[in-house]
Amino acid sequence: MLPAGDAELVHIVDAALQDAVQRSGSWLACRPGCNQCCTGVFRISQLDAARLRHGFLLLQQQHASGALTLAARVAESKARLDSTFPGNTRTGVLDEGDTAEALFEAFGDEEVCPVLDPAAGTCSLYAHRPMTCRTFGPPVRTDEGALGTCELCFQGADEQEVARAEMVLPSAELEAELNHAIGLHGETVVPFAFVLQPS
Repeated sequence: MLPAGDAELVHIVDAALQDAVQRSGSWLACRPGCNQCCTGVFRISQLDAARLRHGFLLLQQQHASGALTLAARVAESKARLDSTFPGNTRTGVLDEGDTAEALFEAFGDEEVCPVLDPAAGTCSLYAHRPMTCRTFGPPVRTDEGALGTCELCFQGADEQEVARAEMVLPSAELEAELNHAIGLHGETVVPFAFVLQPS
């Protein structure tokens, strides 16, 4: 179940993305069908996982055959990753600590996101995608303070052009509060997000 404030968070982040897209202009290579960023697993929050599950339930109601196809891709992806998953495969929760972090670095680098529709080259749950997906492409400040961007974007741009297009993210407080409201702990990855973890 999604907390009521998730719609507000999504609206704020999507507005920030749209603003950054406009300021990026032709430097931004992101287009439907461009899905290089959909290869390789990445950590997502329990709020992201809940949003994906909510989107899947809506897909089941609106497009049952599409939901079945997506469920099959998720099951296949999870089966490929099960033996090396650096966490609890029953709950989908990633382990914490230095050893787990090291294992995660080498985990699933070539795995294509199962939510990606391979025929269309687009996300089957786009409106419900994780925050990482919503903020990938335009320049975003890293924890170290540098501006990171997709390697396909801003090719040949100077530092000032990149800085002008920086996506200004909202305070992390709302997302942290909503994630806490989910009542589930730890992080997961997209193929394991459809496992409902016990609190």
